[in-house]
Amino acid sequence: MLGIFNKGFVQPPQELNSPAPLKSSVKPKLSQEILRDFVSHDSGNAVSISFGDGTSFSYLPPEKPFSIHQSMFCAVDGIYCIFRGSLNNLCHLIKQYGLSKGTNEAMFVIEAYRTLRDRGPYPADQVLKDLDGSFGFVVFDDNAKTVFAALGGNEEIRLFWGISADGSVIISDKLEVVKASCGKSFAPFPSGCMFHSEHGLKSFEHPTKKMKAVPRIDSEGVMCGANFKVDVQSKINSMPRVGSEANWALWGSES
Repeated sequence: MLGIFNKGFVQPPQELNSPAPLKSSVKPKLSQEILRDFVSHDSGNAVSISFGDGTSFSYLPPEKPFSIHQSMFCAVDGIYCIFRGSLNNLCHLIKQYGLSKGTNEAMFVIEAYRTLRDRGPYPADQVLKDLDGSFGFVVFDDNAKTVFAALGGNEEIRLFWGISADGSVIISDKLEVVKASCGKSFAPFPSGCMFHSEHGLKSFEHPTKKMKAVPRIDSEGVMCGANFKVDVQSKINSMPRVGSEANWALWGSES
C-alpha cells in the first residue's frame, strides 16, 4: 500500500522530519516520482488513484492471495481505504454495525469511519480497541480532505511514514519504499496508535497518555525521523471522538 498526502492538509509531527536531510546519502524524492516508482513494481496489476490536490492512493495486490494477513482496497462515496491484516471478530462487527454479510475488512473500516464521522457516538480509541486481530489501515476522505490511519498493537502488521522532498506525507507498509522515498525523514508508524490529519497522533491503547518523540540516529550518525512512544508520565483529560467538528476538537484536548 502507498498513500501520498499533500502537505497543505496533512500536518505530521515535526519530529518526523529529519533535521539534517542534506547530510543523507539517500535524498528524498518528489511525490510524483514516488508514485511512479511504486506502480512500476507491478504496473499490470497496480491500482492507483490520484486526486487534484496532490494526494494519491496506490495498491498492489498481495503476492500471496491466501495469506492470513490480507491486503485490500475499497472506495465508498468518496472515502477510500487500504487495509492490511485481518480481523478475527469481523462477523461480530458486521452484525454490530448492521452491515451485509459480504463486507470485508476494508469495507468495514470505511463504514465505521463514516458512522463515527457523521454521528460520533463513541470515542475513536474505543472503536479501534474493539478490533480483534492484526491490522493497519489508511483512510482518505476526499469529501472532507482528511486522512485517518491506525495500526494495531500486536506488531504483526507494520506501517511506516515519512516526508517527501516536496513535504508530502508518505504512508506505506513497505519499509524499502518509504526509506527510498523520504531520505532520513521517516520512521515506523507507532503500534497501537491512530493519526488524524487535523488532530495529530494519539495512542488508542493508552488514550489518556500523550505521545513523545524519541530521537533516532542511524549508522551514518545522522539524525533521522523520530520514533514515537507513549509518555507514561503524561495525562490527557478528554478522549478523542471521530465525528462532528466539536467531537474532533476533543482529539487534541490535553491537560
